[in-house]
Amino acid sequence: MKAKNSKDIPYKVIRSRRATADIIIERDGRVLVRAPESIPDERIEDIVEAKRYWIYKNLAEWRDLNATRVLREYRNGEGFLYLGRSYRLLLVADQSEPLLLKNGRFCLRRDLVDEGAIEAAKVAFREYYIARGHERITQRVNYYAPKVGVIQGDIHVRELGNRWASCSPNGNLSFHWKCMMAPQTIIDYIVVHELCHFHHLDHTNAFWNEVDKVLPNHRERKEWLRKNGAGLDV
Repeated sequence: MKAKNSKDIPYKVIRSRRATADIIIERDGRVLVRAPESIPDERIEDIVEAKRYWIYKNLAEWRDLNATRVLREYRNGEGFLYLGRSYRLLLVADQSEPLLLKNGRFCLRRDLVDEGAIEAAKVAFREYYIARGHERITQRVNYYAPKVGVIQGDIHVRELGNRWASCSPNGNLSFHWKCMMAPQTIIDYIVVHELCHFHHLDHTNAFWNEVDKVLPNHRERKEWLRKNGAGLDV
């Protein structure tokens, strides 16, 4: 990945075995250009310049969406998301596990917060989502892979930075632990989206046609993720 600059638009370039170039705005506001290995840097600069208005428009929209980002506090009554539903936080003393979801509440060991180690509380949530996510997302991948017509490799749930999911050349899949904060319908969209990349590495019409075959209402799910993705955090 190389950092570039087209006049006043900084961007990063990722080259891969893809047929065409496209531009995306990452969840952290970075401009990312995904391009074939054969395209020269000068051609990429031309593509960015040609999409200048689109980039500005989408960056402005990104700023508006992230202005409403939720900053959660680790205190009794705070809401934390799981599968699209908000559960109130309850700080408890007598609990062996760092975090449990029971009786309609997220029960977090009080000592993780009392010691001022908020990062420890965040780790407890991440590990909870990773553990639950591996089982659930594996089930959804196994369900959708035959419908997409592909055979997947290993499945991982982990930290992925600003990507919801990724696939490796050997067919292994990785999903961001934050996916488990979204509704099941959105998780399914992310799963199908990534599986369809087995057929097409880019986001051409051919790719979206593959997604449409399995999820005809994928546009609504994609839009939900675009609008609400910034709020899926601990």
